[in-house]
Amino acid sequence: MSGLSRDVLKWLQSLDLSIQMRNPKWDFSNGYLIAEIFSWYFPQDILMHSFYNGESLELKKRNWYLLKNFILKNMLDLQMEDIDGTIHCREGAAVQLIENLYELLTNRKIKKYQLDTEKDYTDYAYQQSLPLHARSTAAKALKNNLRLTEILADQNLITAAQKPCWVSERTVLKSQKIINEHIEHRRQERREYPKRFGIKPTLGDRCLRRAEPTEKIQSAHSQTSNPADMLSELEAETMSEGAMTREPSIHYKEVEVKQMDKSAFYQLPLQSY
Repeated sequence: MSGLSRDVLKWLQSLDLSIQMRNPKWDFSNGYLIAEIFSWYFPQDILMHSFYNGESLELKKRNWYLLKNFILKNMLDLQMEDIDGTIHCREGAAVQLIENLYELLTNRKIKKYQLDTEKDYTDYAYQQSLPLHARSTAAKALKNNLRLTEILADQNLITAAQKPCWVSERTVLKSQKIINEHIEHRRQERREYPKRFGIKPTLGDRCLRRAEPTEKIQSAHSQTSNPADMLSELEAETMSEGAMTREPSIHYKEVEVKQMDKSAFYQLPLQSY
């Protein structure tokens, strides 16, 4: 029952479900309790004799096939990623699904804390908390983020055949997606810690970069329609930019020099020694 808020727990207890919940991650995986919750609000559409309470993969696929058709038929605002995560027992997926059901069926809101990271059911947040030498390799990332039940439930994850659009919004090759994300994370680590990987900056990296000038003239062209206004605004902008970038002017003072009259030297008598 960990992870569920107090309001959601009281709501689930008021429904008088046939199975006592201990861990949402495992109790909601087969879809039987989800169908029982829907049967309280849609008794004519959800008939409990069509669902089975078991742990086998075939029973899970049968129950969730009926539930997905019901969700699409009634256009309920539920994320297929949460449903797939609940089926394959991903951490936090069942709690998110139950909270969405609570808000959808009771028209109430749950006070939540906004997370800094986006919601995903991978181990990326856990890997970021580990030191660099302890983070998973590509093979380990596949093992952690791809469950065996996903491969058994859908062989298209391996054969690359396209899945129906109502099943999930995941990519066709989930294994390839996990590898691509792992490669991108490794590239990010190399950019953040170049010394650890022995990366030396190139000459282009060492050069100083100047900020590109903002295109104010084009925005002024699109906003003004009168040519006279456009000319006056352009002149004002150029004058203001020139005044800001021009160096301070230096004033020079003219100095007058009184020179001697050289003609007086030629009039002097010559002296002989």
